[in-house]
Amino acid sequence: MFRTRLNEALKEAMKAKDKRATSTLRLILAALKDRDIAARGRGKSDGVDDDEILDLLQKMVRQRHDSIEMYQKGNRQDLVEKEQGEIEIIEHFLPKQLTDEETQAAVQDVVAELDASSIKDMGRVMGALKTRYAGRMDFGKASGLVKARLS
Repeated sequence: MFRTRLNEALKEAMKAKDKRATSTLRLILAALKDRDIAARGRGKSDGVDDDEILDLLQKMVRQRHDSIEMYQKGNRQDLVEKEQGEIEIIEHFLPKQLTDEETQAAVQDVVAELDASSIKDMGRVMGALKTRYAGRMDFGKASGLVKARLS
């Protein structure tokens, strides 16, 4: 599903002569091809599945957020704007992300449901969150919330 959507979006961006979208989509597809090649080495002849593509897209967004921080410190507003544009294009393919409030509520619900009471239960809680909210939650933030809740 993701693979088809990405290829169709690339065709549309090329027809519209949208340079930023075209270059961003080519970056995504190149990274996807790299993952496909690596997957063949692990015995997956048809490449990576949609979950791995989702993971790739989320990783690309995180990398761009990190770059934005660095560019802001270096006073490079032109590069900040470029990275933000790429984030918008990549996020177009991601499911709607949970807000901070929704993330806190989800963490609270899972901790209560699993009757987690100590930091030793963090793995179970994070596993449940990843199963239920794959692609929709920033697990870096969620990890901090779980740790604070269980400490």
